[in-house]
Amino acid sequence: MRAVVIRGFGGPEELRLIDVPVPVPARGQVLIRVEAATVNPVDVATRSGALAGAGLMPPREVIGIGWDLAGVVERTGPGVTGLRPGDRVIGLSDRLDVPLGTQADQVVLDADAVAAAPAGASPVEAATLPLNGLTAVQALDRLGLSPGGTLLVTGAAGAVGGYAVQLAAARGLRVTAVAAPADEALVRELGAAEFVPRTARLGEAVRALVPGGVDAALDAASVGVAALDAVRSGGAFAAVVGGAAPPPLRGIRVFNHWIHADGGRLRDLAALVEAGALTLRVAETLPLEQVAEAHRRMEKGGLRGRLVLTP
Repeated sequence: MRAVVIRGFGGPEELRLIDVPVPVPARGQVLIRVEAATVNPVDVATRSGALAGAGLMPPREVIGIGWDLAGVVERTGPGVTGLRPGDRVIGLSDRLDVPLGTQADQVVLDADAVAAAPAGASPVEAATLPLNGLTAVQALDRLGLSPGGTLLVTGAAGAVGGYAVQLAAARGLRVTAVAAPADEALVRELGAAEFVPRTARLGEAVRALVPGGVDAALDAASVGVAALDAVRSGGAFAAVVGGAAPPPLRGIRVFNHWIHADGGRLRDLAALVEAGALTLRVAETLPLEQVAEAHRRMEKGGLRGRLVLTP
């Protein structure tokens, strides 16, 4: 089978599509035939060496690329219940130090990192849900806002930010979205009650809409202290990019949220997709062998939705 790996850090030219043996599921694991795998910023950070430079992963001769997928269960390991060969699933690999990622023909995942794919969604669409959807919902869970609370979401037109807006609105939160002026209609459609262009001075602009500042912020665009200024004293602030959390000024509870696999929460997200409460957005689909081109497009920015590779 084929898999995308790197053997050194650098630009997209470091990506290799190599032949490797089909992995074997151990106890509590499943072998999945990959139908679609999403390209995410963490893949670019892995390939470039940024994560290794930050001390988040040790040296390894071969590093696998890819975090989330949609596919079909091929085999189950001992002790697996609730999943059978032929089941269509979505799943997440949340480890950095792996020789094989999800950008491959087949991959082994822990069964508790997998959930049934949302009915009615294509594999390409479904593959965009695990990493970005779980990042958004887990960060919102940690912010702990009650219905009627106010939330600022930066990068609201992006993959994580878009999910955060929809999930927060569904919880009864009043969302102020930050994005490019051209994206105002999109983020309002996703559920934002207020909009602030990303070129504005956030603290002043948000406080003009929400006197005293919002209860919390989910910073999906790594805005940092400028977004923190929009949060009321004693509020909460979630950074979803590693190392992007600002200082906890004015008694604000500040944290970096680190994603983790959670099959149960993934089932909840799939149910929201099926109910029409969560929108899956695909920027473009490319064959697996064009992974380097996908990384180039990711680095250019400006995508609305995710790039998806199809083995």
